[in-house]
Amino acid sequence: MSYKLEFEKYVISETCTLMQALEKLNANDKLTLIVLNDNGEVVGTITDGDIRRGILKGISLESPISTFMHGNFIFLKNGQPDLALIDSIRKNNIRLLPVLNNERKLVKLFDLTRQKSLLPVEAVLMAGGKGERLRPLTEKTPKPLLKLGNKAIIEYNINNLSKFGIENVYISVKYLADQIIDYLGNGDKYGLNIQYIREDEPLGTLGAVTLVDNYESDTVLVMNSDLFTNLNLEEFYKHYLEVGADMAIASFPYVVSVPYGVLNIDNSSVTSVAEKPTYTYHASAGMYLIKKEYFNLIPKNTFYNATDLMDLLFSMQKKITYFPIVGYWIDIGKPDDYKKAQEYVKYLE
Repeated sequence: MSYKLEFEKYVISETCTLMQALEKLNANDKLTLIVLNDNGEVVGTITDGDIRRGILKGISLESPISTFMHGNFIFLKNGQPDLALIDSIRKNNIRLLPVLNNERKLVKLFDLTRQKSLLPVEAVLMAGGKGERLRPLTEKTPKPLLKLGNKAIIEYNINNLSKFGIENVYISVKYLADQIIDYLGNGDKYGLNIQYIREDEPLGTLGAVTLVDNYESDTVLVMNSDLFTNLNLEEFYKHYLEVGADMAIASFPYVVSVPYGVLNIDNSSVTSVAEKPTYTYHASAGMYLIKKEYFNLIPKNTFYNATDLMDLLFSMQKKITYFPIVGYWIDIGKPDDYKKAQEYVKYLE
C-alpha cells in the first residue's frame, strides 16, 4: 500500500473562498489542505481548526483563504530527509507532510497518520533462492510469494519499507523470477520504485548488490525477502548513525540451554560448576545497513556472503555494530517456520 497521497484531494488555490475550502475539507480525511498560488507554488496550509477559528472571528464565507492560511508551514526539501524534523512533526500531530523542490513545487505528499519515517536509504531484497526446504510448496511458487494471510511473504517486507519512506528497492531474482516480477510490478501500488536484478548464477547473500550500477543513497539496507518481522527501520538506522558504524547487523536472541552441569576449568583444575546453564547469543537476522562505498570491495559475479564482507571489514578495523530486534522475527526457511508465521499473522490482520 502506498503512503504517498494523490495531490488533487489535498490541494487548493489561494484564491478559493473559505466556503470552497470547507467543501473540499468535507471530502478530505486528513482535514488539511495544501495551498498553491497561480504558479503552482506551495504558499501555505490550512486545517479545519483554522477555518473554525476564522468563522469565530467573523471572517466571511466568501473571504479568500489566503487571508487566514498558515504561510509559515513545515515541509521537507526533496532529496533531503530530516529525521529530527520528522520527530518534531509527529509530536505536533501534523497529518500531512509536503515535500517541495527548489521552486517550492509540490513533489510528494505523505500521510503522517500512517507514514512512520522518510529514511535516506535504498534497499536490496534477496529473492533468488529455490526454497528447497519448503518443497513441495516451492516447486511451482517462489518462496517470497507464498502467502501469509492474504499477502505474499515479500509484501510484508515491501510494505514495511514503504512505511519508513524507502522508495528505491532492488529485488534480486533467479528461481521462478518472472512470477515475482509479474506479481510486484514496478512498485507503483506500494508507493515504491522497484527494479529487478537477475542473478545468472547464485551470488550468495550479498554478491547481487554489485549488479546495481549506481546507488543514490550513501547507505543501503540489504535483507532477505523471506523474513517476517516488524523491525523498526528508523531506530535501526538511527543507531547505525549514532555509533558511527560502517555496517549494522539486525540481531535476534538465540538461546542455548545445556541440560548438564558445565565445568569451568583452568588448565587441569575445575574452578566451578554451572548447573544446566542457559546462554543467550546475538544471531544475525539477515538484515544489514551498509555504507555503499564498501560494495566496491566485493568481487563482481562472484558468490559472496555478508559474513565475507564482515570478515573483510574486521580486517580493515572498520566499525560493525548490532541492533537487537525487540518485536517479532521469523526466518521462513522450514515448514515449522512457515506454520509459525501463518499462525502469528492471524493476530495482525
